[in-house]
Amino acid sequence: MKVSEYISFVIDRLPKGYVFTYMDLGVEVNKKEAVIKSLNRMVVKGKIAKLSKGKYFKPETTPLGPVQPSQRQVVKDLLEEDGKVIGYLTGYSIYNQLGLTTQVSNTIQIGQNHPRAAFQRERYTITFITQKNIITKDNIPLLQILDAIRYIKKIPDARIEQSCRRFLSILKSLSERDTTTIIRLALKYPPATRALLGAMTDELQWTNLAEPLYKSLNPLTKYPLTGAKKALSTTEKWNIE
Repeated sequence: MKVSEYISFVIDRLPKGYVFTYMDLGVEVNKKEAVIKSLNRMVVKGKIAKLSKGKYFKPETTPLGPVQPSQRQVVKDLLEEDGKVIGYLTGYSIYNQLGLTTQVSNTIQIGQNHPRAAFQRERYTITFITQKNIITKDNIPLLQILDAIRYIKKIPDARIEQSCRRFLSILKSLSERDTTTIIRLALKYPPATRALLGAMTDELQWTNLAEPLYKSLNPLTKYPLTGAKKALSTTEKWNIE
């Protein structure tokens, strides 16, 4: 079978919106140039689309035109490496999913354990948030919540009061195990995040759980979060102004 025929055969079996490189196609290294030429011909014919240098995807076509791959597909190489989790979608990428805003951003934010410079990938700006906790598949949803609390002032088109009420609803839906875990994870976050989470846990009457957060804070430090008082009755205890 010719290289072009084999590439076409493999791509026909990939799901719509799947992002891939020539290395994902299982072709011998010495045939790299032939594979790339074949892929570029398929781009010209419209069978596949180019996401960025060396990255392609199978576009899903609708009456409104081709649909871009999901944000996770766009950055999946930054989320897992050799089957190991190395990052997770966060910030602008999940505010909408958490019900904190209706806006969808062209900025994809990723949490990783090591600092990394932002860069551009086609129409997306990829930025990074340094995560001090070990990242696991199980704790990613909790880290996403904590990141959103940390950057509450930056949530697009959302008032702090409104966001606090939504966070209360999110926290209330957590299992007992997850509530204990999110408090533990929060201890590695900045003081303002710990204070706001503490005020929320007190509001939900998780007083015993909130104690480690309270003890971790400097009693003289104030945290300016205009609007939080309208949603939380416990802000004074936590020095939130």
